[in-house]
Amino acid sequence: MILAADRNNLLATSSEEVVIQVQGLQKRYGKFMAVRGIDFAVSQGEIFGLIGPDGAGKTTTFHILAGVLEATGGTIQVLDRPPREARLNIAYLTQQFSLYLDLSIDENLRYSAGLRQVPPAQAAERRIKYLKLMGLEKFSDRLAGQLSGGMKQKLALCCALISQPRVLLLDEPTTGVDPISRREFWDVLATLAHEGVTIVVATPYLDEAERCDRIALIYEGAIQQTGTLAQLRDSLGLQRLEVRTSNLETAERVLLKVAQKDQASVVDVQTFGDRLDVLVQDAQAAEAQVRSVFQRYALPLTQIQQGEATLENVFVTRLRQQGADPQFIPFPRRKRSQFSDSTELDFKTQHPIAIAASNLRKVFADFQAVKGVTLDIHYGEIYGLLGANGAGKTTTIKMLCGLLEPSSGRISLAGQTRNLRSAKVRQRIGYMSQKFTLYDDLTIRQNLEFYSGVYGVPRSLRREKIDWVLETCGLVGQEDMLTGQLPGGWKQRVAFGASVMHEPEILFLDEPTSGVDPLARRQFWRLIEDFARQGAAVLVTTHYLEEAEHCNRMGFMVAGEVVTQGSPSQVKAEQPGQVFEVVMTQTQAASDLLKKNLESWRISIFGDRLHVVLDQPQQLPQVQALLQSAQLEIDSLRPIPFSLEDVFIGVVSRAQT
Repeated sequence: MILAADRNNLLATSSEEVVIQVQGLQKRYGKFMAVRGIDFAVSQGEIFGLIGPDGAGKTTTFHILAGVLEATGGTIQVLDRPPREARLNIAYLTQQFSLYLDLSIDENLRYSAGLRQVPPAQAAERRIKYLKLMGLEKFSDRLAGQLSGGMKQKLALCCALISQPRVLLLDEPTTGVDPISRREFWDVLATLAHEGVTIVVATPYLDEAERCDRIALIYEGAIQQTGTLAQLRDSLGLQRLEVRTSNLETAERVLLKVAQKDQASVVDVQTFGDRLDVLVQDAQAAEAQVRSVFQRYALPLTQIQQGEATLENVFVTRLRQQGADPQFIPFPRRKRSQFSDSTELDFKTQHPIAIAASNLRKVFADFQAVKGVTLDIHYGEIYGLLGANGAGKTTTIKMLCGLLEPSSGRISLAGQTRNLRSAKVRQRIGYMSQKFTLYDDLTIRQNLEFYSGVYGVPRSLRREKIDWVLETCGLVGQEDMLTGQLPGGWKQRVAFGASVMHEPEILFLDEPTSGVDPLARRQFWRLIEDFARQGAAVLVTTHYLEEAEHCNRMGFMVAGEVVTQGSPSQVKAEQPGQVFEVVMTQTQAASDLLKKNLESWRISIFGDRLHVVLDQPQQLPQVQALLQSAQLEIDSLRPIPFSLEDVFIGVVSRAQT
């Protein structure tokens, strides 16, 4: 269903040239309709986001726009021609990058230029331009297989741009890439759009989708709503309260009862690491109601703050209205943890330590990957280990769970300091790696049966546990499908189920939600929080910092060292300075100017606005004067709270200088 107010937004309203025009697009595979008559238009120089859950029809739409697939019905024009006839002016960056890992950066670029018949002189000129834009000019002779995830992503974009396309199609280009590389990537996209390139992008990260000029929400092959971020927020008609309390579980349960009885006030409640996010109709009235409820149930209330609804709030609410919210199915638990009695957040006084590291180090030849890491994680706690690609997170996890021998330092795991690889210790641990840990040539059921055997799940309980995984993943009836045929998001869900069937006391999750859509991600975190509330200790890594808010505590790793630890609220409060939101029409020119006068990490483009991080308030008049001297007019300027991504980028950037 398309909201009436959004019909005008389905077509590009800019006075610029319309580059992509889609009307009534349909695509059928046998009896299955993947795309159901969608309409949209994109103007020259616009960044247009196509956002939806797994299986919504995004990739099919990209294939048709790129001329790879023929549509079943509808009219599609790219640069006033059918997509197949416009392919020389279209660059399509798929989810798998399409790089040759045994070729260098320069060799990949030369191959792409030759494939697109770019004259050598133009190819050389563009090579210099795009390598400089991506910050890769110093690494041109490095093999692609030796690049980090973020550098591979930038090289793939360089290869796509070498033919100087007018249209750029990006299908989840930043999945699995660290926050700094993602922000740099989006700043590059803003530069390209300013130069006139038309960009259509799909992403599972809704915080970065907020950087698009317009956004279309797609579900089950149909566009549900289209508009700018402000229009989508306004159409939702909801506000957000951040409620902080030391008794999150009881507070969540009580407020959900309020929501069930009176949706006119409280619409949704979601738990994060040290707060509840409460979606409400009227912030002032709801705040008074929340205070009354807390007083009635004698619940401690630390703080209530009002905030804007996020794009994820819009996305989840719209999909719930379509009946798309997956059901939460409690884990069929047979054990009861001795550490699950308390719901308070003071883990250090209430729960013993499950994982501890003291001065942990790991050296590979002459490279020191981990440098003196010290941390402790308690039963009942979710701890986030955050860092850029190559910071040492995965190496640290492998040492903590006994998969890798440390060069020096002490480890305590489930009370054991020796024989961490013993069967007794392993029975108490669940581990989900970045690479799914599943066998592609086995069926889903065979994988689950294999892991239930490896983890020693009693035969009498295996059917119940496997059925729970299938039901939670939405794969009932498809259990005989080869696992290799599953999309990445579904593989992640099955891998998580396989890692917890034996009810581990300690859970290691290395980027568990990479590439998972927002609804499935929310379900993931409900399960993770349920395990923690039952007493499990959870160590998780993620590149999606909005979901890192679910962690009770976190540590930021930079170059093998943990440089900051604390709760989400603590690390934000300790961040120096202030973020300012600057709304203006000439964002690219303003960004270029400010980056010449400030460190580049302090400036980032978000659609029609800039985020500027300043350490001292007295710097603000200088910034305003600088923009005014260049005749760059400011429409509005206001301080905004630090996001966890802002904190992460600030901490990492300061530590590297």
